[in-house]
Amino acid sequence: MKTLYLARHAKSSWDNANMADFDRPLNETGLKTAPVMARLLKEKGVCPDLVIASPANRALTTATIYCDILGYPREQIETRIEIYQGGAGNLLDLIRKIPDNRSTVMIVGHNPTLTDLSNTLCKEQLDNLATAGIIRIDFDSNTWNKTAENRGKRVWYEYPKKQKT
Repeated sequence: MKTLYLARHAKSSWDNANMADFDRPLNETGLKTAPVMARLLKEKGVCPDLVIASPANRALTTATIYCDILGYPREQIETRIEIYQGGAGNLLDLIRKIPDNRSTVMIVGHNPTLTDLSNTLCKEQLDNLATAGIIRIDFDSNTWNKTAENRGKRVWYEYPKKQKT
């Protein structure tokens, strides 16, 4: 079995209108909710073999917070620009190339791509993956390259408003 976690970055700051989208940091709410969600992952026993994040500041900061709390070495976070620039199809291609010795993978990225990817992989449809929301998807397969449309099962969906922050 393969398990995929799709994690949308925590809330970002819009304080500086001149700042490039790629460089936007987390805002105060994001800095508060990211550790809450990371502790929830830890309580659920999440232990990723691989964390792949968008290199955009807000996503990489979210991934770093998650990894610090989960005990995943931050220097082993892989960054992939296609998580920031690409669509669901690009991410599906990325997933299909994950080495099969990795059973539990977390992708930290952006909307609408992560919502679209979840809706592609699972029969259970989602209107919108909330900011700092995390979806667990299980695949009844021993290989990532067979990941395909409607082959995943959404096990749970957690987001900050469901938690006490």
